[in-house]
Amino acid sequence: MGIVTPGFTGRPRSGAPELPPGQYLTPDFPVLSAGPTPRVPHESWEFVITTETGAEYRWSWAEMMALPQETPTVDIHCVTRWSKLGTSWQGVSLDTLLDGVDTAAAYALAHSYGGYSTNLPLDDLRAGRAWLVHTYDGADLPAEHGGPARLLVPHLYFWKSAKWVRGIRLGLEDTPGFWETAGYHDYGDPWREQRYQGD
Repeated sequence: MGIVTPGFTGRPRSGAPELPPGQYLTPDFPVLSAGPTPRVPHESWEFVITTETGAEYRWSWAEMMALPQETPTVDIHCVTRWSKLGTSWQGVSLDTLLDGVDTAAAYALAHSYGGYSTNLPLDDLRAGRAWLVHTYDGADLPAEHGGPARLLVPHLYFWKSAKWVRGIRLGLEDTPGFWETAGYHDYGDPWREQRYQGD
């Protein structure tokens, strides 16, 4: 006797996009922040990568804008359960910024104007998976969404895509950031529903 009944085709497909578990689709772009929105003029903005030895690699706004630009279109997933598909950005790949940085680090701590921070494995910022973005949907990134520039790491929950980012500190050990210290997951993979410590 066969395991599969002849003629059985399974459940019909709904045609709805596949979302990580527990997520719902939104056409909006909700604004969620841990504190006041910093206002950082381009003239005083800078981005600094600091290695585990204290070596610094700096870019002004003009220097960052002169680097090769990419235009990723990605899905984003917030830990508060909304997902937005096909978002369009412009910015600089972290591969470009990390090229030539001499480091043996395995971890990164992104830190922002306003005091926010979040930790990530350094490998998750490489291989075309992360960007420093300044444009959303063809326009300058609004301050409420992290402008003038934010981190974009779309394969992780969106709190890992630090708003108002000003630098990344590289380290040999993992250092929890703002939400991770408060009990959020250190990694934050939406497809494994890693919302909180222990998930």
